[in-house]
Amino acid sequence: MSGHGDPVPMISHPVTGLTGVADVPGDKSISHRALILGALSVGETRVTGLLEGQDVLDTAKAMRAFGAEIEKRGDTWHVHGVGVGGFAEPDQVIDCGNSGTGVRLIMGCMATSPISATFTGDASLNKRPMARVTDPLALFGAQAVGRSGGRLPMTIVGAAEPVPVRYVVPMPSAQVKSAVLLAGLGAPGQTVVIEKEATRDHTERMLRGFGAELSVEDREEGRVITLTGQPELTAQDIAVPRDPSSAAFPVCAAIVTPGSDVLVPGIGLNPTRAGLFTTLREMGADLTYENEREEGGEPVADLRARYSPDMVGIDVPPERAASMIDEYPILSIVASTARGRTMMAGVKELRVKESDRIDAMATGLRANGVTVDEGEDWWAVDGLGPQGVPGGGTCATHLDHRIAMSFLILGMAAQAPVSVDDGGPISTSFPIFTDLMHALGARIEAV
Repeated sequence: MSGHGDPVPMISHPVTGLTGVADVPGDKSISHRALILGALSVGETRVTGLLEGQDVLDTAKAMRAFGAEIEKRGDTWHVHGVGVGGFAEPDQVIDCGNSGTGVRLIMGCMATSPISATFTGDASLNKRPMARVTDPLALFGAQAVGRSGGRLPMTIVGAAEPVPVRYVVPMPSAQVKSAVLLAGLGAPGQTVVIEKEATRDHTERMLRGFGAELSVEDREEGRVITLTGQPELTAQDIAVPRDPSSAAFPVCAAIVTPGSDVLVPGIGLNPTRAGLFTTLREMGADLTYENEREEGGEPVADLRARYSPDMVGIDVPPERAASMIDEYPILSIVASTARGRTMMAGVKELRVKESDRIDAMATGLRANGVTVDEGEDWWAVDGLGPQGVPGGGTCATHLDHRIAMSFLILGMAAQAPVSVDDGGPISTSFPIFTDLMHALGARIEAV
């Protein structure tokens, strides 16, 4: 069952000639952070281009529960913040739906305030590990009380007298890093976060934009981020770039579907997020960047993707994983249509996403005639060449929006239609996915 209603079984049929312009929604990671930092600022933050998927709407609802005023007027979201340390204690449980990013960042931003809040989510989110965030938050003085194994529902008791911390992030996770930095806003002195592997840096960029004193240094021990706590953040105007993780779906659909030529404008190409596009080009994809520019401190370009029948499998460098961790499911679809084996290593983080994404994708690909090998920290797809995937299978999505969208893309390029048991979770991140793909020429139906 979907976390937001009854299951919505869907089927995607083989097509040719996807063409047109794919206007994808705003970046989800930046949308979450714009609402949260707007709520922690003084004054009115105005946000345009906000992704209005359920995940982000749940974060907006949570910020209201902590005392911020948030409303949409026209195409602009207005956030009247309460300032660092100004959160009120919510009188209701905070339901973060399907969003791991939302709940972990919100836990961080309230953990150094003398208030308590209880968090829950849908069936998928309530299975995901929270100790990776609550353990470092405990160093500030916060307490977490939840289910065994560190699962939601969970109550966070914020630190009455927070202390700054120095924390080495044990896994490449922008969510963990960001939760610690947001908690550091409420602690006196300097909070230091050390990453052994660089992850997406939207939090650092946006904190500086709102006026926080933050430095980043590359040292022998890793990437060292130093934040001075208890600043007065100043409201900003934020233009959210379009989401590279959402752009991945029309881009990859064009690459694997014969006769396709699709333009995806205004995509954020932050180097900590663009690993998929680099990988596709290395595999031989006809993917070009047009009109390269900068918007809101982030590099942006229009992506043109064309059908690419001569792609070959590659070994994706493990160090690239952090810059494309959400894109491995759709990459595996592309890999299934390439010639030879694509090896994806250093990806154990995929096993603790909205689902075990390695297992979900491997099982679904096998059901559609593709050979997949896997280990705890790697998986490999043996490509069948252009138009070589038999298809015809039904795939379990496990309440995971990216699994659902990936297999619907496979159906466009396979020899027979591909079905998913539940497309409902797609609305959490990409509510216009089906309409957008239909406009390009896809045939996706609810069944």
